[in-house]
Amino acid sequence: MSSFVDHLLGLLADFAPVRAKRMFGGHGLFIDELMIAIVIDDVLYLKVDDDNRERFVERGLAPFEYEARGRRVSLSYYRAPEELFDEAEIAIEWARSAFEAALRSRAAPKPRAARKVAAKKIAPRKVAKQPTKKR
Repeated sequence: MSSFVDHLLGLLADFAPVRAKRMFGGHGLFIDELMIAIVIDDVLYLKVDDDNRERFVERGLAPFEYEARGRRVSLSYYRAPEELFDEAEIAIEWARSAFEAALRSRAAPKPRAARKVAAKKIAPRKVAKQPTKKR
């Protein structure tokens, strides 16, 4: 684990038992089974939803995005503000917001993914030959 991730876990220790799990070429930060943050290249991104996203946008904090199959993909995580890294109280405030977003996301009904309808395989029926009409 990186010293940056260790620092984050220390900042959040008074909030909840946060654990780091290697993923995405970085780390996911979890409380229980809920991912509240992503750390990629020593950059922290916090979970957002419709209730807390504006707070990030107003401060000009960018979403976590990556390139996949020639297009930009954006996840529901935004870059954390710099002052979060200096004070545990501020870190906890932002982590609480991310945790609450994760809780709301878990409780919200998931939109159904577009399903590909598989063509039904029907055995061809044996069709009796129709007698040809003679003219």
